[in-house]
Amino acid sequence: MPTILHLDMDAFYASAEQASKPSLRGKPVVVGGLGPRGVVATASYEARRFGVHSAMPMAQARRLAPNAAYLVPRFALYRTVSDQVMELLGRLSPLVEPLSLDEAFVDLEAGGTADDAASALAIGEQLREAIEAVTGLSGSVGLAGSKMLAKIASEEAKPDGIMLIAPGTERELLAPMPVRTLPGVGPATADHLRRAGMTTVNDLAEAGEAELVRLLGKAHGSSLHRMASGHDDRPVVAERDAKSVSVEDTFDTDLHDRVRVRSEVERLADRCVQRLRAAERSGRTVVLKVRRYDFSTLTRSETLRGPTDDPTVVREAAARLLESVDTTGGVRLLGVGVTGLADYTQEDLFAQAADERAAAGVAAALATAGPAGGAEAAGDAGTDEGGPESVEPEPESAEQLAARRWPAGHDVRHDAHGHGWVQGSGVGRVTVRFEEPESAPGRVRTFRIDDPDLRPADPLPLVRDPADYSSWPASLPKSRSGAVSSGGESRP
Repeated sequence: MPTILHLDMDAFYASAEQASKPSLRGKPVVVGGLGPRGVVATASYEARRFGVHSAMPMAQARRLAPNAAYLVPRFALYRTVSDQVMELLGRLSPLVEPLSLDEAFVDLEAGGTADDAASALAIGEQLREAIEAVTGLSGSVGLAGSKMLAKIASEEAKPDGIMLIAPGTERELLAPMPVRTLPGVGPATADHLRRAGMTTVNDLAEAGEAELVRLLGKAHGSSLHRMASGHDDRPVVAERDAKSVSVEDTFDTDLHDRVRVRSEVERLADRCVQRLRAAERSGRTVVLKVRRYDFSTLTRSETLRGPTDDPTVVREAAARLLESVDTTGGVRLLGVGVTGLADYTQEDLFAQAADERAAAGVAAALATAGPAGGAEAAGDAGTDEGGPESVEPEPESAEQLAARRWPAGHDVRHDAHGHGWVQGSGVGRVTVRFEEPESAPGRVRTFRIDDPDLRPADPLPLVRDPADYSSWPASLPKSRSGAVSSGGESRP
């Protein structure tokens, strides 16, 4: 019986942007980093028709779809929508395994919500309708007897469909699929198998376990042979605690000024702590990531006395780590993360930052004082106009300042015109379209980037009326129909 449900939201980031921006509905939308080194995070299905896809360099996407809307991600909005979707999934079963903001497994057997294939299909259809009613977005659902097959089914059902793989049909369905369909087969493994003459799942099944073990090793070979035969006994695991929280930025041009690099590290540390606190966690180990001009990547870490979510502690630890990294030649990417997560904060860490600052001050004073070591010399430490305290970072250009303050697609509020979103900025100007999720497409206006009446704003919720779904799934009618089975899809 198909007891595992896999939900995958359709073009999630781009669809959420279309739902919140009436003027973009039905139009190509690309979400990702907009700088010269940016990559596509998600493309709407309208943009995919031009060949744009995730992980593509943004410059290439612009060549393929020059008239698409290009937006910077708004993770605050995506998390809010994801929370709504996960809450609906939690009504189906206590065993929900989120894989990301837009994807999750559900064990229907544990929830007692499906007794057979027909009831599993009904639940899948009800779920899709509930998600659309509450969020305005669509999702694709796969149903099967295992996680692997349920995920394959949802992929086959995309976009906005549902598919069930009936027991006994697994081998037939999997046979013609490429080897990369199976979990654990990446580009390197696929290339290794191709050189051995295996390009389809059927090739793996027919090769036998011994041959795959010879090629890939005991654990990987045995696991792959079982999956090629349609077997996957991995359970749905409700608790998937994050092992770390991190943020990183790739810069449009390499950073050379050491003070600018430090200020970026401190800014990233603050963003990292914001995410840490949003997850109601604390962490013990601070990690710094630096990718240099030659693409070499260095990581440094420092373990604190205990877990913390204090921005000062994380910021100063990251700055100390930077001191051990040679940034000569330029920096392409910086990242700050926290690992060793916990659900509590070690209170004495709040004093740790002050202690370490005091110790650093004393050391600097003694070094400045030299052999005399007098108190007067210590009092003057760090104030010499020629010392590092007086070094100023490279000033950002007006274009860089505008892009940082007014990212394309992000929310703003104007005292006279209300809520809107940034269409673009440049030459000291920012262009805004004023509209809300439930409004008609709005008007466009342009302002100076320093207009005192214009300021950044939080995303507006995707306004929906979920009242009819307060007792879902029991009271939700089975209003969608369609023959759905192994190898088939349903469309609204």
